Amino acid sequence: MAKKGENRGLVTLVCTECKEKNYRTQKNKKHTERLEENKHCKRCGKHTLHRESKEA
Repeated sequence: MAKKGENRGLVTLVCTECKEKNYRTQKNKKHTERLEENKHCKRCGKHTLHRESKEA
């Protein structure tokens, strides 16, 4: 049995409009597709799509 949090890794979410790194969250390491969420961007001042960045 795996320990709690062992299969999770930190990822950075980047705004698709202004390219600013706004959020850090956890993701299951077994999922290979990129995480996409609608979040509020402080720089844009509105809700925009945020994607997982390329770097680890």
